[in-house]
Amino acid sequence: MTAHRSDMAAAATDAEAVRIFLPSTYENSVPYDLFARLREETPVRWIPEPAVGPWREGPGFWAVFRHADVKHVLRTPEDFSSHLGATQLRDPDTPSDLAFVQDMMLNMDPPDHSRLRRIVAAAFTPRAVRALERAIAGRAAALFAQGTCDFVEVAADLPVWTLAHVMGVPARDRRLLYDWASRVIGYQDADHAGLSTADVASLTPMGRRAVASRPEPRPGVNPRSRAALADMFGYAHALAGASEDDGSVMSAMRRGGLTESEFENMFFLFAVAGNETLRNGIPGGLLTLLEHPAELARLRADPSLLEPAVEELLRFWPPVIHFRRTATRDLTLGGQHVRTGEKVVVYHASANRDPSVFPDPDRLDLARAPNDHVSFGFGPHVCLGAHLARAQFRATLRELLRWDVELAGEPRRLTSNFQNGLKSLPVRLTPRPLPGPSGSGPPPAADRAASSTGRTG
Repeated sequence: MTAHRSDMAAAATDAEAVRIFLPSTYENSVPYDLFARLREETPVRWIPEPAVGPWREGPGFWAVFRHADVKHVLRTPEDFSSHLGATQLRDPDTPSDLAFVQDMMLNMDPPDHSRLRRIVAAAFTPRAVRALERAIAGRAAALFAQGTCDFVEVAADLPVWTLAHVMGVPARDRRLLYDWASRVIGYQDADHAGLSTADVASLTPMGRRAVASRPEPRPGVNPRSRAALADMFGYAHALAGASEDDGSVMSAMRRGGLTESEFENMFFLFAVAGNETLRNGIPGGLLTLLEHPAELARLRADPSLLEPAVEELLRFWPPVIHFRRTATRDLTLGGQHVRTGEKVVVYHASANRDPSVFPDPDRLDLARAPNDHVSFGFGPHVCLGAHLARAQFRATLRELLRWDVELAGEPRRLTSNFQNGLKSLPVRLTPRPLPGPSGSGPPPAADRAASSTGRTG
């Protein structure tokens, strides 16, 4: 630790504070009690980065815990850059790896970020999402069947299906999106880092070529790097060559004048970031409701709470735990002197429980309003797909209200200090009786889809 940290007086020791960095911490739960303590004692705190497995020791970072400070960092790219060191807590392994990921929209500052965002923004406007809602509702209705299932697997289908539709990925290749996201999202978890579930025989020829070209995992090679994801980038180029001008995101990318690395990074961003929010958020939201049966009963009794319920579940179970920025100059943040080039990491999970913004923040309140959570970020980088994510979350939750759901096994959390996810959520689904003469369970999927489109974003 450098000299300018030595005079920091804090009740929480480094050994305690470093728990927020360790992936193993999150195997059991998000450390909300520790976040609350740090938010009160040292709302901006220096955190060491010890070596973790193949992940070498890092220089340390400033962790930001309070809601106001988190929003300040996210809305001030001139002081806290997404570009200088990219947005992952782990530094890229080589200068060339950094240069490559700096061409991702997520890792750009205005005006370059604004240029790329404009190219694809039309696919994610509220109007564009409303045009998809009927199809999304129909797909959500088709997900559920009586019996026992792993809800993580069930819920993963909808974002993959929606992304494939928006991006123009053939239906036969949808599972590749799931596998690529698993490798990137779960790279700290041995169960996910090498996941490959696509049925090769059912893939398109370009999908089979992608699987055949998949690099073998190698010790010391960052699984999120260009080298480790060569199969995904090869597929992206093949898809671009085969795509028609059909209004998909892929078509917009082809017309947008992107460089090769910008194109590859844009595909990466949509294939992964478009997946992770809902793969984490929907199962996490269901588990949260099962752990708060009174609130679930409240929602069943008053379905008009559906929209605020989605916002509260996103606050209570933020899909992403943190994001990183890099200081562009010497400055003061939360009373601490931050030097040029140092990492500044905002903790969404802590900001969403800040009692200065959310009264009784550890209580789930599905009618909470206002609800200024930061689960979709804030400022220039607020999530481009937030409207689409909310539409999918609403459709799934609306459908879940038609079923009795109970745990059928122990939930298993993802080992990750970045993604707040579940690896497994075994549940038992039983159709609920519906009002009317028959008293039967949920109607056929087609009827359910038709009845699920009355509410828009």
